[in-house]
Amino acid sequence: MLSTYERTPSGIIYKAAEQLEAPALDLLTFIFDSPHTDAHATSVLHASADDPRLSLTLVQQVALLQQLAFHLRSAYGLGARGPSRDVALAVCAGHWQLPTLFYATVCAGAIFTSASPAATVPELTAQLCQVDARLVYCTPETRPVAVRAAAAAGLPADRVLMLGPGRAGWPGGGLELLVQGGDDAAAAPQPVRLDERQVLPWSRVTDRAALEDSIVCILFSSGTTGTPKAVRLSHANLVSEAFLTLTPLRAHTRAHEPGHEHRTLAHLPAAHIAGVQGYFVNAAFFGGTVFWMTRFEWERFLEHNKRFRITTFFTVPPIYLLIAKSPLVTDQFDTLEFAISGAAPLGKELQRAAKRRMGRGKTHLSQTWGLSETTGSVTIMPRGIEDETGSVSALVPSCLARIVDDEHRDVEPGQSGELWVKGPMVVKGYYKNDKATQDAFVDGWLRTGDIGLFKDGLFYIVDRKKELIKYKGHQVAPAELEALLVTHPKILDAAVIGAPGEGTEVPRAYVVADPKQISAEEVARYVAEKASNHKRLRGGVVFLPAIPKSPAGKILRKDLRELAKKERQSSKI
Repeated sequence: MLSTYERTPSGIIYKAAEQLEAPALDLLTFIFDSPHTDAHATSVLHASADDPRLSLTLVQQVALLQQLAFHLRSAYGLGARGPSRDVALAVCAGHWQLPTLFYATVCAGAIFTSASPAATVPELTAQLCQVDARLVYCTPETRPVAVRAAAAAGLPADRVLMLGPGRAGWPGGGLELLVQGGDDAAAAPQPVRLDERQVLPWSRVTDRAALEDSIVCILFSSGTTGTPKAVRLSHANLVSEAFLTLTPLRAHTRAHEPGHEHRTLAHLPAAHIAGVQGYFVNAAFFGGTVFWMTRFEWERFLEHNKRFRITTFFTVPPIYLLIAKSPLVTDQFDTLEFAISGAAPLGKELQRAAKRRMGRGKTHLSQTWGLSETTGSVTIMPRGIEDETGSVSALVPSCLARIVDDEHRDVEPGQSGELWVKGPMVVKGYYKNDKATQDAFVDGWLRTGDIGLFKDGLFYIVDRKKELIKYKGHQVAPAELEALLVTHPKILDAAVIGAPGEGTEVPRAYVVADPKQISAEEVARYVAEKASNHKRLRGGVVFLPAIPKSPAGKILRKDLRELAKKERQSSKI
């Protein structure tokens, strides 16, 4: 059930114990009209967490997405030039009709992309121009930024469509869509009327080569260390990710948990692969319901988990940190059967602490590893296997991996190196950026930039290659020190970067804690007592009210480096 490896003329190749072949189907056929998913006509696929009367069954979703696709094609020409040419960008808060925008865009033959709802006008303008977007979707919370950015990118006002809250019982599945009435954000948006008689069916594609070459979605890389790149995802990528990752999990569930009902809570942004793959695709594979939060709020997150008896979710380490440490956690996660952590490393001590507070200690909590460039998970822990060693699990079926040194030579199993991967979920490259694509691949292998190792059938992530601190010839992984720091009961969160010092690079910690309860010296001493000499916090300890993070929970180290630079400059004055 775990990963294996073999020595071949081309290197040491790691692979899953099980091999599967994903069906050659376009995404919408796979989700809505194939025997591969568990959703049926009356399955509630999406609902508002604030008002669950606002919901869509599969049959309602299919009708609505085709009506909206017709409108997008007839009113805006979206997809009229041929498949994978026109782009529509969503800058939206969480919304139960956001999947409708995604499905309808794909149905129209266009490309869906998404920006963070926290994007500024310059950031959003840059993304609109980078992909040459022809249409902008927004919600009331993001409308002012969307209108201004669209104007700056040269888009007419009527190219901004806003999702209203919707109304239960309305025709058309409760969709409330409004078009911007003028270039000024103060101009009142006007309602869009859809006709249930006017529908645009999606193109059904079964040619594997065409599915692999298609572009249905663009996601921007996290940009935690530099300018975000536009990652192009195909029909084949999204279908493969769902089918290969979830088929073994579903088989275990059917055999051992026949009464399982898949209910999850959408709380991560749709600008992240976890939102696109997890909420738009994977939940339908299980025939389950996604309850949509407008935005992540901790107390509301707790309330919704209890109210809707959430059984499964994927989330990020900062939220597991809250679960482990918050005094507000009581019985809200009692129904949680299956939980996954990803997007950043989760320390094994934190994993154990969070697990104790979920499902009365019986929740299957594991880690996954992947990137936008791999359409999400490359690894998954088989159900029935409990692991608390801090691993990121085993390879997904039909995925291959190598672990190499700086000269691209395979390292021996058990040694650390950069992880390279191949598989049907790996994208073909970046949108209109041939150089970035060439830099990312070597002989068909995706260079992930993550340092990891293989042990006893499982993979372990050390850290990002670019983030390793080089102290006098020693490598120090920030993620390891961060995991150690948050085990202190008085430290709520932490981040570590490399800072100049002693003629080399030294670890510097930023911590969220009350300096009246714990001093910088005590923090440094705590690390010194538990870590090797070269991992000591020689760069100092700085207290912050919060660690800067992306909406997906990744530490924004470039912001911390800029902060450290300003601190050094001010100390010279």
